[in-house]
Amino acid sequence: MSQQKPKISTSFSYETLEETLDIRPKTEGMMIGIPKEIAFQENRVALTPDAVSVLVSNGHQVVVEHNAGEASHFRDKEYSEAGAKIVYDRESVFKAPILVKSAPVIEEDLPLLQLNQIIISPIHLSVLKSIILEKMMEKRITAVSFENLKDDSDSYPIVRSMSEIAGSAVMLIAGQYLGSSNHGKGVLLGGISGIAPTKVVIIGAGIVGEFAARAALALGASVKVFDNSVYRLKRLQNNIGQRMWTSVIEPRLLAKQLKTCEVAVGALGSQTGRTPLVVTEEMVSNMRPGSVIIDVSIDRGGCFETAEITTHEHPIFMKYGVIHYCVPNIPSGFSRTASQAISNVLMPLLLEAGEEGGFENLVWHKLHLRSGIYLFKGALTNFYLSQRFDLKYTDLNLLIASQR
Repeated sequence: MSQQKPKISTSFSYETLEETLDIRPKTEGMMIGIPKEIAFQENRVALTPDAVSVLVSNGHQVVVEHNAGEASHFRDKEYSEAGAKIVYDRESVFKAPILVKSAPVIEEDLPLLQLNQIIISPIHLSVLKSIILEKMMEKRITAVSFENLKDDSDSYPIVRSMSEIAGSAVMLIAGQYLGSSNHGKGVLLGGISGIAPTKVVIIGAGIVGEFAARAALALGASVKVFDNSVYRLKRLQNNIGQRMWTSVIEPRLLAKQLKTCEVAVGALGSQTGRTPLVVTEEMVSNMRPGSVIIDVSIDRGGCFETAEITTHEHPIFMKYGVIHYCVPNIPSGFSRTASQAISNVLMPLLLEAGEEGGFENLVWHKLHLRSGIYLFKGALTNFYLSQRFDLKYTDLNLLIASQR
C-alpha cells in the first residue's frame, strides 16, 4: 500500500508575519504663535529669541505678535533676527495651530481661538471661570498647563523655576522694605558683627521656603521655618546642608516667633483649593511695628488673615503698623529671568513634539506629559476641574488609547 502524501490546503498560508513596529513619523514642521499678553500684571513671554532661533533652525515656523517680549526686554528685532515672523494684529498670531502663552487664556482670547488648537499656558485656578473652559471644549482644544506639566523625573519644572525665583526674590523685597528709604524700620536684613541678626520666619518648607531660607541665611539672618510636613522640613535641611530651626505649625509657638521677627514669609502651597490660613489677625496685631510680611501664597488666597492682593505698581499696605507685601505672580516682576526659565522647559518640549510628528504622538510616547493636559481635543481630562465646575470628566489614558 503506497503511503499517502499529506494534503496541503491552499486556504492556509504558513508564512511568518512581519512584526509591525511603531515607526516614528517624519519630523513635522509646526507653526507656533506667541501673542503679547494683555492679562493683569503679566510681563513674561513664554519663548525667548534664543529658543525661537533653535525652533526655526529645526524647521518650525514661529509667529510673534508685535512687542510680545517688550516687558521682558526682548525686542522685536531680536525675534526677527532669530527667524520669527512679527505680526501686528492679534488675529494672525491666534491662527497658529500651537499657541504658547505666559498668562492664562482670558475671555478676550476666546473669539480668536481656532478649532483643534493646542494651547500651552498657565491656568491660575483662583481666577478661572467655567465659561472659558466650556468655550475651549466647544472648540475641541488640547490644553497643557504650566502648573501640572511634569518632566521625566516626575517633578514640575516650570513651577519649580518660578518658585525658585519667588523664593530668592522674597528676601530682596524684604531687604528693600526694611530700609529707611521705604519708611521701613531702618534695619539691615542679615547680620553684622556685634549686632543680633535679623529674625526671619518662613511658613512653608516647599521650594519657595527653601530658596527664601537660602537667601536669608546667605545674608546672615537667623531663620526659623514652619511646616506641617516633617518630610519637607527634613528635605529643606538636607538641601541647604545645615541644621536649622524648624517646627510644625503650632499656633502658640508660631505667634511667639512672629512677635519678635522682622520678616515673615508666607510660602505655603496647596495642590487644589486655597492655602490654609495659619496666621490670624490677632497674631499680626502683636507683631513689631515696621516689620514686613510677604505673602507669596496670595495667588491662592494667602496664609495671613490680613493679606489682600496688591499690584506691582502699589505693592504694599500697612496694617497694625506692619508692612504687607502681597503681590501675586512675583516672578513676573523679574520677567526676563522668568521668561528664560519657562523657555528652557518649553523649547525642548516643542522640539520633541516636532520630532515625534506632532504633539499628539509625543503624548502617546511620553507618559509624564499626560498630567499637564487638562483638555484633550475638547474633552476635560482634569478631575479637579471637572468637580469644581461640574463638567464631564474623561480619562485621558482611555482617550489617547482609543485614538491610536
